[in-house]
Amino acid sequence: MENVHRETELERAVLNPLRHTTVQFWLVIGVLSAVVLVGAITLVRQWVLGLGVTGLSRPIYWGIYITNFVFFIGISHAGTLISAILRVTQAEWRRPITRIAEAITFFALILGAIQILIDLGRLDRVLNVIFFGRFQSPLLWDVTCISLYLLSSTLYLYLPMIPDLARLRDRMKPELPLSAVGTLKRWNVETFQHTWRYHFYRILALGWHGSAEQVRRLERGIGIMAILIIPIAVSVHTVVSWIFGMNMQPMWHSTILGPYFVVGAIFSGIATLFLFMTLIRKAWHLEPWIGPKQYDYLGILLLVMSAFWGYFTLAEYLTTGYGTLVHEQEVLQAKLSGEYAPWFYAMVFLNFVVPFAILIRRRGRTPVGTVIASAAIAVGMWIERFTIIAPTLTRPSLGYERAIYAPTFTEIAITAASLALFALLFLLFFKIFPAISVWEVEEGEHIAAVKRKAAELLAAPQM
Repeated sequence: MENVHRETELERAVLNPLRHTTVQFWLVIGVLSAVVLVGAITLVRQWVLGLGVTGLSRPIYWGIYITNFVFFIGISHAGTLISAILRVTQAEWRRPITRIAEAITFFALILGAIQILIDLGRLDRVLNVIFFGRFQSPLLWDVTCISLYLLSSTLYLYLPMIPDLARLRDRMKPELPLSAVGTLKRWNVETFQHTWRYHFYRILALGWHGSAEQVRRLERGIGIMAILIIPIAVSVHTVVSWIFGMNMQPMWHSTILGPYFVVGAIFSGIATLFLFMTLIRKAWHLEPWIGPKQYDYLGILLLVMSAFWGYFTLAEYLTTGYGTLVHEQEVLQAKLSGEYAPWFYAMVFLNFVVPFAILIRRRGRTPVGTVIASAAIAVGMWIERFTIIAPTLTRPSLGYERAIYAPTFTEIAITAASLALFALLFLLFFKIFPAISVWEVEEGEHIAAVKRKAAELLAAPQM
C-alpha cells in the first residue's frame, strides 16, 4: 500500500503544475517576455541598419554573438550526453532529473542555432551554406553535426515521454465531448483545458497502452539512442572547436581545442543542469524526488570537471607561454597583463576557485552551495568563450593593426533576450509536459523495493 500511495503522490506532484498556475509564474513569464520583446526589436533594427550598430568591425568579425553560440552549444551537453552516460551506466539516481537535462539540450541547441542567424548581416546568406556548401569547410561540418544533434536530441527527449503522455491522456480525459463547447452552462475553462490537453496528449502518445511488447520496443529504442547520441554530442563541440582550430589565428591553431571544448561543454552543461534543476525543484515542489543524492553525486561530477578544466587551461597557457611565436605572445600578454586580464582572472576564479571552495566538502554539495557554484561556472564559462575570441581577433596575424572591440547596447540587449528566451521556452515546456519521468521513477522505486526484499530474505536466518 505504501508503494501505491507513493505513486499517487508522485503523479499528483507532477500533474499539479500542469493544471494550476500561480501568479508568480505568470509574473516571471511576463518579465522574460518583456526582455525577449526588447531584444527582438533590437534585432530587427540590426537587420535593417546592418551590423554597423554592433561593435563588430575589421578584423573583429566575431564577438558576443559567436560567444553566445559556443556557450549555448556547450550547455546543450547537459542533457543528452550526461543523461545518456548515466543511462548507459545504469545510475539509478539519474531518473528524476533526466527529462530536465534533455529539455536543456533541446532548447540550448535551438538558441545556439539562432545565434548564427543573429550574427549574419543578411539572412539570405544561410542559403549559400545549403546550396553551395562544401565539406572542405569546417562551417559545413558544424551545420551538419548540429542538425544531426538536434534531430537525435529531439527523438531522445520524446521517446521516454511516451508513457507519461499516455498517462496524462488518461488522467485528463474530459467528461464532455468537444462538441459540447456550445453548451455554455456545462462548459467552463477547466473543461476546455482538459479537452485540448487530452487530444494533444492522445496524439503524442501514439496509442501507448503499456503492453509488454511496447515496453520492450521502447526500452530498446531508448537504449540505442543513448549509445548513439554520445559520439554525436562529442562530435558537435569538437567540430565547433575546429572552426577555430582550422584557422591560423594566434592561440586558435591548436590540437588541444577539441578535447578542451568538449570538457568545457560538459562542465558548463552540468552547471546549467544544477540551476534549472533547482528552479524546477523549488517551483514545482519536487523536493521528495530531487534530493540530496542528486546534488551530492552531480556535485562530485561537477568538481571533477572543474579539475579537468583547470588541467586543460594550464596545458594550453603553459604551452603558449613557453613558445616563441610572437603573435601568440601578444595575445597571451593581453590576457595575463593587458586589457583582458580582468576577464581572464575572473574566468579562473569562477571556474576553478569557487567550485573547489564550495564542492570539495560534502556539506557544500547542497542546493544552495551547488547553485552558487553553478552560477559562478555559467558566468565563468561564458567569459572563457569570450576570452578565446576577442583577444585573438584584436591581435590578428594577417597584417591588420591592433584593434579594439567594445560591445554595444545592441549586442547586450540581444544577448539578454537570448538568455531570457531560453528560460522562457524551458518554463513553458514544463507547463505542458511533466518535469519528471514518472514511469522511470516508478520503475526505479520498484527495482529498489525488489532489491530490499531480496536483501531481507538473504539476511533472514535459515530454518
